[in-house]
Order: sequence, then C-alpha cells, then structure tokens
Amino acid sequence: MKKGIIWRVGIIAAMVALAVVFFLPNTPLFQSMPDWWKKNMPNKGIVLGLDLQGGLHLVFEVEGDKAVEIHMERVASNMNGVFSRKKISASAKNEGLFVTVSPAGMDIRKAVEDTYPSLSLAESSGVLKYKLSQKEQQHIKDTATDQVLEIIRNRIDQFGVSEPTIHRQGENEIVVQLPGVKEPKRAVEIIGKTAQLEFKLADDEAPLAAGLPSTILPGEETQVMERIKDKLPEGDEILYQRIVNKETGVVSKRPVVLKKQSLLTGDLLTEAKVNIDQRFNEPYVSITFNSTGAKIFEDITGQNVKKRLAIILDGNVYSSPVIQEKISGGNAQITGSFGMEEARDLAIVLRAGALPAPVKTLQNVTVGPSLGRDSIEAGKMAGIMGTIFVVAFMIFYYRVSGVIADLALALNILLLLGAMASLNSTLTMPGIAGIILAIGMAVDSNVLMFERIREELRSGKNAKASVDGGYKKAFWTIFDSHVTTLITAAVLFQFGTGPIKGFAVTLSMGVAINLFTALIGTKTVFDIMYSRKEMQGLSI
Repeated sequence: MKKGIIWRVGIIAAMVALAVVFFLPNTPLFQSMPDWWKKNMPNKGIVLGLDLQGGLHLVFEVEGDKAVEIHMERVASNMNGVFSRKKISASAKNEGLFVTVSPAGMDIRKAVEDTYPSLSLAESSGVLKYKLSQKEQQHIKDTATDQVLEIIRNRIDQFGVSEPTIHRQGENEIVVQLPGVKEPKRAVEIIGKTAQLEFKLADDEAPLAAGLPSTILPGEETQVMERIKDKLPEGDEILYQRIVNKETGVVSKRPVVLKKQSLLTGDLLTEAKVNIDQRFNEPYVSITFNSTGAKIFEDITGQNVKKRLAIILDGNVYSSPVIQEKISGGNAQITGSFGMEEARDLAIVLRAGALPAPVKTLQNVTVGPSLGRDSIEAGKMAGIMGTIFVVAFMIFYYRVSGVIADLALALNILLLLGAMASLNSTLTMPGIAGIILAIGMAVDSNVLMFERIREELRSGKNAKASVDGGYKKAFWTIFDSHVTTLITAAVLFQFGTGPIKGFAVTLSMGVAINLFTALIGTKTVFDIMYSRKEMQGLSI
C-alpha cells in the first residue's frame, strides 16, 4: 500500500476516534466510564435547545426613557454636590428632561458647561435650564440596552443555566432563551430585578415619624400616604420594610421616613455573598465596596453615629440599623426576613450589578419538555427513514460503489456529531433539518462522482483510470456547490438569530465534513481496492 494511502487512512482513523470520544457524553456508555474519565472530559457533548428539552423563552423591553431620566437625576444630584457651598440647587424635571440651576450667573454657567458638555442651554432668564440633545438621549438609551444585555448575561451565568441564548432584538428588546430551566418563576425574578441598591438616612427627627403606624398590611400604603401627604417634609419620603411573623407567617409592612438623597449606591460594590448569622442561624448578604465606596461608607457612618442608615433595594427597605460607630474597611450586611434561596438570589443580582433602567416583560413563554420529546422522536424517525431509503437506493443503483458511498455517509454523520459535540453545540429542530440537508448533499456529491466514473468507463478506460478521471472531473463541480452553500450558511449565521443560527451551524459543519468524506474518504477506499491488484472491472 502506498505511503500516501496510509497517511489518509491514519487521518480518517484519528478523526473517527476523536468524534467517538467527543460524542460519548451523549450516549448511555458514558455513565459506565471511569470517574477520572468523566472528570477530565473536555466537553459535555451536544446540548439540546429550547425546542427539544423545553425551557423558558423571554422577551424584555428596556425602558430607555427611564434610563435618560435616571441619568438626568444623577446629573442634578452631582450638581447639588458641586454647588452646595454656594447654596445653589439643581433638580431634574421630567417634562422635557431639564436640569434647572438657580440663580443664574456667568461663573455658574461656565462651570456647568465645562463639567457637562453634553447639556445644552435651553433658557437663561433668571435660571439656567439645561437639556440633553436628542443624539445624547439616543446614545444613553443604546448604552442602557447594551448594559442590560451584559448584566442579564452575568446573572444567568451565576444562576447556572446551561447554554442560554441571549441577544438583542430591534432597538430596545432583549430575547432570552433558557433551555431546561427548572424554576421559571425564580429565573424571571432574578433576570428582571432592577437591583438598585441605595443607602439613605432615616429621618427619625421629623414630626411625622412619631405619628406613623408601627406596621400596616400590604395594600394600605395608599391610605397612609393620603393621611400624611401634606405633613411630609420636603426632601423626605416614605418607604416600607417587609416584616414576616416567624410564628404565623403573616406579612406586614413597617413605614420608614427617609431622606430622599442617596448617600451611597450599589454601583461601588465588588462582592456580595451569603453568610449565616451564628446567633440566630439566619442567612444574610455580606457586601464589600471598592476603595471609593469604602471611603464614602466610612465618612457616612462616621458623620452619622447614633442615626439609622436604611439599606434599600428597588425601593424596599431591607433593614435600617442604628450606626453605633464609624465603620472602616468597606464591609456591610443586608439582613431581612428572607430564606436561603432569597438571600442567594439577592447576592446574584448584586454581584451582577443593577440594571441601568427598568425592564418590562413582553413575552414569557414556557415550553414543556413533552413537546421537545415529541420533536426529538419525530426528528429521529425522519432521519432514520430517510437514511434507510438513501442507503437502499445507493446499493441498488450503484452496487459495490453504492456500499462505499453508504460508508462515507455513515462517516459523515459520525464526524458531524463529533464536531458538534466538541464545540458543545446546541441542537435545535432547525439544526436537525440542517443535518438532514447536509446528508442529502453528501449523497449528491457521490452521485456526481459516480456518474463521471461511468462516463469514463463507457469511453473504454480501465477501472483505475476511470476512478481517477471521474474524481478529477467532478472535483470542481462539487467544490463550487459546497462553497456557495457555505457562503449562504455564513450569511444566515451572521444575520440570523436563535434557530436560524442553529440551522446555519449544522449545515456549514455538514458541508465542510462532506467535502472531506466525499473527496478523500471514498477516494481512499477506491485507492486501497486497486492498490492490491489491478482492477479489471468496477461494480458501479
């Protein structure tokens, strides 16, 4: 046997061995493998998509207008900090998204415009009124959507969902697919929670604070606000702390009068993890600030000893402990009436970061696993029946050469499954369609070559010359058809989403592998056959 043939046989054998190794996790045989093998296995095999194993399909809309409002409020808050010594106030107005500074003055105007070049002056009579340009507003909205996408991805990664699909759709929508998720309600809560963490001082000295009820029932917040709306001091607000009676399980709310100004926010966090309180055996969330946040937290606690500091998440008070002394090191605790799972979820959203804008759920569809099983069985049946008919036809029409083509087809399927498993590809129904289409193209390639070989045989050439001539003449036809299909698959992958990408991946892999099996695999078999003895005839 020639050296070139031996090399080709070695390459084919190595590829088959690798394909088997990578595809093992998707077979029952994998469970009987040694533990060291399972532990060191480089991949988890092919993962079933949402349509095959069931799961959760979500579409979120990012409220871009709210992101712009939050940005303007932050600008106004920063201005208050910069101009506080000159007794100049700044406030964001939702109507038109203005920031107003009064009284007006050239030195103030220069300071504002130097600090915030994105603001444009809309009015300067008595007060300075600034607004954002439409271009800057659109930039904030686009940035917010991109940030939400990354934060949601981080939260899902920490939640532990295998092979999620997360991508942007349109201008401000985000599509999330979570195959195999077991707790859809919990997943939606984690993904959609804004997680805006704030630290505010309680205003226990306000006359109103002493007259508030100690607790109220959920739903009575409006009645409380109606009673005290004219008594609430300017710069204060009322938020509520959730209280759960451990013996009866009854939920109530405790109103807390707070200063509106946030002294510290969660964007300065570096860590959030769950710990157990040794005294009460209850979970709490331990948080750690970066160097900037640690310095701010130290200043806040040092300047407000014996005052209550409320820890607020998404407008809900979790705890409001009394500051006993200045706290250095940038560590704090969030305690509350929550269980271990709720504490873990809170730590997840705090670690991943707060959403820059609220999100609204547009679609929330749960796909049952029974539908996936039906799809898998239908796909198996279609693939098996199609393969049987193709194999039978090739043997009937091309005889021994048809058997060689069928061997190449089996090699094609094995290498394709191994390649998908090595990349941990997600298999969907469109992906199965791509596999079946690639199988059809594999058979088509062999038909083209065999017909060219027949033409060579009719011209009077011997078997070896006919095989060589047939492959040579069919090569560019097969190559061109596969390259154009690969280009189409690449375009589908680049501009498609979700299932379309799954179809493009399996099709492109199948086409690339088919070039190898059709042009090298079958040719190697023929070369082995006529390398042993001179072939007088060919069963084709």
